[in-house]
Amino acid sequence: MDETERVEEIGARAGRGLRWSILGNLVTRAGSFAMGLVLARVLAPEDFGTYAVALAATQLVMHIKDVGIQAATVQWRGRLEEIAPTATVLSFLFATGLYGIFWAFAPVFARMAGDEEATGVVRLLTSIILIEAFTAVRSAALLRRFDQDKLTLAIMVGFVANAAVAITLAFGGAGAYSFAWGQVAASVVTGVLIFVWGWVPVRIALDREVAGRLLRFGIPSALGFGLEAVLMNADYVVVGDVLGSEQLGYYLLAFNVSSWVPGIIGTALRYVSLPSFSRLAEDPAALAEGVRRSVPVMVAFVLPPALVMGVLAHPLVTFLYGERWDFSAGVLRWLAVLMVVRMLISFLAVDILTGLGATRTTVWLNLVWAAALLPALVAGAHLGGIRGAAVAHALVAVVVAFPVALLLLRRVGVRVTPALPALVRPAAGAVAAGALMLVLDSLTSGGPALVRLAVAGGAGLLLFVLVVVPGAALHKLVRRSA
Repeated sequence: MDETERVEEIGARAGRGLRWSILGNLVTRAGSFAMGLVLARVLAPEDFGTYAVALAATQLVMHIKDVGIQAATVQWRGRLEEIAPTATVLSFLFATGLYGIFWAFAPVFARMAGDEEATGVVRLLTSIILIEAFTAVRSAALLRRFDQDKLTLAIMVGFVANAAVAITLAFGGAGAYSFAWGQVAASVVTGVLIFVWGWVPVRIALDREVAGRLLRFGIPSALGFGLEAVLMNADYVVVGDVLGSEQLGYYLLAFNVSSWVPGIIGTALRYVSLPSFSRLAEDPAALAEGVRRSVPVMVAFVLPPALVMGVLAHPLVTFLYGERWDFSAGVLRWLAVLMVVRMLISFLAVDILTGLGATRTTVWLNLVWAAALLPALVAGAHLGGIRGAAVAHALVAVVVAFPVALLLLRRVGVRVTPALPALVRPAAGAVAAGALMLVLDSLTSGGPALVRLAVAGGAGLLLFVLVVVPGAALHKLVRRSA
């Protein structure tokens, strides 16, 4: 089988998994969006701020909970049955130990974020890593088999439990705890389904040789993803400490909106990109072809929503959440820039490096990024409030993180230059669509938010499609839908 056939075979399996992942993420994100609309009208910005502190803690422990055992299991070249018993034991031991540490550290973390009342929420929300410990190997099994349909269904059912619990508790006056209990309920339900559907024979053992190989891959991977979590959540701690929980609530709402695309497309891609690049890494020519095809597709998907968030931030926030949340719009503009870079680095470059086994490289990438980001966030929050923090986050991603990611890819032999010709259309489409949105938004600025979104956003997105999609493909699509 040559590299083209190998790419197509893995691409077909990954494509099926990706379609299921995107479908599931669309459904859960749509439901999460609807749930957010309800909660934004029931809860105060301070409640969102407290939840943001707990969410930052949870994102950190979730990425390091099993010292990369799940990623190592997905990437393992041999049979899953060889490592499942050892991987299960390691995952459970590390997750349990980490939760014990974070239970004791929670008051300090909440104090660092400027909200001591968040301690209980932090302890509750981070408890979901104990459930993840039981399902890590089975989740990896589903990913290795490209059984994203089962994983997607489990997540969707879990979300139903999340929404039911969170909304009920919010109306009952539970405040930030409503978010936490909803997440715990979702984790339990999803975990049970994954445990059953991702079936691997239940055996408990600890093979030192297997453990050593898993940890040599997993620890650098966990450090890399842990630093990635720090990068994506450090602003919560900084904003909360410098500006307080109310301002953090506004920031969280804007960050949540900017995370729709990474949550829908990025998460779905990660379910298939890591196993795909891990298989392609066995053939350098096939990997190069996979990268050449992946980059333009990623850019074409990410730019349209980024344009809407950046150009039409005020009508978007006002329409979705009401006038009292409009202060978040100025933050959203800059976080849209961060979203684009984050997708290219975290959901493409990092997964390529991990698939190649270059997990230490991802650690260096995120270390450099964090070293530049943390002081920039502090300065930005002091100088410009929540908007200043967003500007700092976006600029560091563009000026520091993105060039470093390209350099590290080049050092491991992965070049993105073959993909550049295919990026001309998306770039031209983005410029034209953005300009049209600006003009139409200024002409409709006195109208309702929905009208501004429909006119400026609709026309801009249509223009983007007309520029980016080749004419033959567009005609073919029109004929199929007719």
